[in-house]
Amino acid sequence: MCGIVAYIGSKKAYPILIKGLARLEYRGYDSAGIALQNGDLRVYKKKGKVADLVDYTKGKNTEGSIGMGHTRWATHGKPDDTNAHPHSSGNDRLMLIHNGIIENYAVLKSALIKHGHTFKSETDTEVLVHLIEEVQQQENLPIEEAVRQALTQVHGAFAIVVMDRQDPYKIVAARRSSPLVIGIGKGEFFIGSDATPIVEHTKKVVYLNDEEVATCTLEGDLTIKTLRNEVMTPTIHQIELEIEQLEKGGYDYFMLKEIYEQPTTIAECMRGRMDAEEGWMRLGGMEEHMKRIINAQRMIILGCGTSWHAGMIAEYLFEEIARLPVEVEYASEFRYRNPVVRENDVVLAISQSGETADTYAALELAKERGALTYGIVNVVGSSIARLTHSGSYIHVGPEIGVASTKAFTGQVTMLTMMAIIVGYERGFLPKSEYQKLVQELARIPQKVEELLKNCQKQVEYIAGEFKNAPNALYLGRGYNFPVALEGALKLKEISYIHAEGYPAAEMKHGPIALIDENMPVFVIATNKSAHEKVASNIQEVKARKGVVIAVITEGDETIKNLADFAIEIPETEEPFTPLLSVIPLQLLAYHIAVLRGCNVDQPRNLAKSVTVE
Repeated sequence: MCGIVAYIGSKKAYPILIKGLARLEYRGYDSAGIALQNGDLRVYKKKGKVADLVDYTKGKNTEGSIGMGHTRWATHGKPDDTNAHPHSSGNDRLMLIHNGIIENYAVLKSALIKHGHTFKSETDTEVLVHLIEEVQQQENLPIEEAVRQALTQVHGAFAIVVMDRQDPYKIVAARRSSPLVIGIGKGEFFIGSDATPIVEHTKKVVYLNDEEVATCTLEGDLTIKTLRNEVMTPTIHQIELEIEQLEKGGYDYFMLKEIYEQPTTIAECMRGRMDAEEGWMRLGGMEEHMKRIINAQRMIILGCGTSWHAGMIAEYLFEEIARLPVEVEYASEFRYRNPVVRENDVVLAISQSGETADTYAALELAKERGALTYGIVNVVGSSIARLTHSGSYIHVGPEIGVASTKAFTGQVTMLTMMAIIVGYERGFLPKSEYQKLVQELARIPQKVEELLKNCQKQVEYIAGEFKNAPNALYLGRGYNFPVALEGALKLKEISYIHAEGYPAAEMKHGPIALIDENMPVFVIATNKSAHEKVASNIQEVKARKGVVIAVITEGDETIKNLADFAIEIPETEEPFTPLLSVIPLQLLAYHIAVLRGCNVDQPRNLAKSVTVE
């Protein structure tokens, strides 16, 4: 989850690295550090955010046209100056930055101690740079060869960049299971965990593959070898990301900007894939595998966090609209329990970054067992996009806020489209109903825009009423049960209020014991199919002095009169209600967090792209 950036060329490296680290800070913000090379190798690192590193380097020598930087999300070792990256070898010749986890670091460390190595930090990363040093010294190897040979002894995930004091015009990078991108400029190279620190300098990139080691030189040469010493020919891709997408655009926080982008991002997700007037919908990624998808025995959906909630909504969509059995699994558990996966299963993986380590590993297992694998991701060229047989991009643009908003609605939009297509192709959705759903889905972006405009003041008022609540309960039924889970997660993530989501009917099987006059209960009550049941659940809360905040359909006077507060969403088809009902819950979490003085974009202990298990 850490952020990596590096540069080698003719420009001054320091401003490139600092700006790159700021763009990557969503990946981790426990500490930050840089190494600069200009005749000598200088390292500056500091606990805290990138801004703390900038303050620390004021007045210091930041010259050099070769360098690397790192922003950390702590795994091994507490966040402090010593555990911050870069880490040096024992002879102080090598400097290394790392994203990932070295699983056999303890064994390697014990062996290295026997060879006379001593360690300053608590990190697995320092073990890795000492291992490279040991290999280099034993064989008197150039740095790129020492890195390659050392990594054959390593178990775990890594994206690394290495610099050598005695070979100062070269940077070496390598990856396994953690992302790394190389930007190709004019006689210069940019390296990043993703494209965000690269895009303002070049649109030409090479996505480093697993088990590959890249060497970038000041002369402008790029060489890529596998760990097996096979020379690879780089494939250059053109990235579509625009620098404006990485700016706040006048908003106080990226999260608020991303909430308000959803009318556009949902429309972008559908653009070119459907025509409401003509009444058709298609996804290029599905067409080649349509026969296998519609004849599948079941669909297994994998995800983590918010992506898992999107998968839960998809379970309702595929089973109701397409009559296809679905199992939704936490990717982190799926791979460890020896799951039953058959050749006639479709395994659908959901990940905003396309780099989620648990989801990637679970997909590998499913692919090995013969299932058709399909990815729903946002980042073009990401690891999951390359691993799966096929897939669809949600095209919502970069999501910088750690708490996912527009990626969630993009995922749900894509899954909704897939379910409608599969339902129609399997013969469970008559053409008239199919076209009706296509036409209504096309109206969702406009309805989200209306909702954002109409609910803002009321949500702000409700946030003020409950900003000091110690706990909160979220209830929903059917399609909106996963929305309750997502609403609770958003509140937990950014405001640090304990919150739980439950199926509304499950409240009386335990959680009802928690309800009193101090417990706000958020009820997503937009289901036509269970309207009376939801109303009864609200009555049960009110009978115990609970305070009810209901998300309702416009004109629903019954539940409006029962609730203490009501937020209205535009009317739509029931399968599409999650795309609307989640919006006020996102806004509510945001405003409560702001009122509590929390850092909305960078909540404590979290990072955006979970590239470690």
